Amino acid sequence: MAPLGHESSLNLVFIGCALVIAGVVGNLFYNVFLHPLRSFPGPFLWKLTPLFKYLRLYRGDLPKYMKELHAKYGPIVRVSPYELAFSDPQAWKDIYGHRHNGAPELPKYDGFYRAVDNIPRGIINAFRDEHGFLRRQMSHGFSERSMQLQEPIIGSYVDLLIHRLQEQCGDGSTSLNMREWLNWTTFDVIGDLGFGSSFGCLDKSDYHPWVKLVANSVMQAAFMSALSDMGFKPAVRMLLRLKKLAITDNQALVRAKLRQRIESGVERPDFIEGLIKQKDEGKLEFMQIATNATTLIIAGSETTATLLSGAVYLLTTNPDKLERLTQEVRSSFNNDDEITLTSVGKLSYMLACLNESLRRYPPVPTGMPRQSPKGGATIMGKHVPEGTVVAVWQYAVNHDPNHWTDPYTFAPERFMGDPKYKDDKLDAMQPFSVGPRNCIGRNLAYAEMRLILARIIYNFDMTIADDSRNWINQRVYTLWDKPALNIHLKPVSK
Repeated sequence: MAPLGHESSLNLVFIGCALVIAGVVGNLFYNVFLHPLRSFPGPFLWKLTPLFKYLRLYRGDLPKYMKELHAKYGPIVRVSPYELAFSDPQAWKDIYGHRHNGAPELPKYDGFYRAVDNIPRGIINAFRDEHGFLRRQMSHGFSERSMQLQEPIIGSYVDLLIHRLQEQCGDGSTSLNMREWLNWTTFDVIGDLGFGSSFGCLDKSDYHPWVKLVANSVMQAAFMSALSDMGFKPAVRMLLRLKKLAITDNQALVRAKLRQRIESGVERPDFIEGLIKQKDEGKLEFMQIATNATTLIIAGSETTATLLSGAVYLLTTNPDKLERLTQEVRSSFNNDDEITLTSVGKLSYMLACLNESLRRYPPVPTGMPRQSPKGGATIMGKHVPEGTVVAVWQYAVNHDPNHWTDPYTFAPERFMGDPKYKDDKLDAMQPFSVGPRNCIGRNLAYAEMRLILARIIYNFDMTIADDSRNWINQRVYTLWDKPALNIHLKPVSK
């Protein structure tokens, strides 16, 4: 009987394997031919499984490849069995905008924003009511009054930046890595405004360990979201238990810094004062505040430094635009003291340069996915079935020739009414998103970027080093993986 039993076991294994294969094949057949999204165009293999999209993520070119997909398939592309990508100004309003006539909001897609379930929700991924509560508590730190109170704090770090650059640049023959200097500045600013003390980057002219952790943790979070989205949440939970992981190290540093801020007992016009008050009243727990503080660090430092780096690169590789901006800045002020968060608001060409930098080099070039609610949603006049993941991919829409004249040309004039660009659809670019969940720090970000760039241009002539002329050709993992940006700075004689 032994041989017969062995044969039966083999038969069971064979049957089991056959059933698994049949299930996989059946699922693939359903995704292509029977799925509610079957009528939407897209690459064949991407309709089968999300694996091919995430292979592009691993390669670091997913946002740029998304632009190629839109060029081939049109403004709506099916980029996974359950996901649609959009490239049209109307999609911003339909996906992210305010809802009317009682239509439900498209919730944020947890597969992207929340790789595991045991992490507290913050302002980025909170449900609608909780988001409104958190936003109200944090809005005071971003108000016009708070900006006025914060100006001496921000200004002191910009002063220190200029002083350090003057020490380091010499006669301009040696280049400086402006990616580092801009990162150090924005990180010191957010440390003070978010936690009550600087990270000392500019003081030491060196990275605080936390700065590198932020960039690495964003990259790790992107891959963990991909694993979670493909059904490997247990593996993500296991990874998060590792002690030598940038994400966990970053969270530990946030908690330590936050405890120092809370224990100081000082009331100040910073970004988390409102959240701390809610903790004192028993309405928020420490870990909820820590989650929001992590968001503030990344959104308030890394993205601002990224945009400024992009602006410096685009200006130095377009000397005619830099010359015009230099003329505007130096003719508008008599000395450094006149350049403030408020006074930079009159620099119209500066604003156009920053907007064009946001278009060409968006700090978050990916899509910020939402999910179609119960009953589905109408996006760009098309019915999108319930549960579908939807997003506008910023790099793709910002370079879509259907919306922009000469999309790869750096032309600030397109934001100043130049007739050459009269057909440009300026509302196709939404770097701070739209609707009730748009970026709470938009006004401060613009003011801070204008102040830093104006002070640099007022004090230095800039030329790009030869080894950084292809700097913009980078990989991206949610945020850009930025190499050194080497710039020659020559002090201006006054």
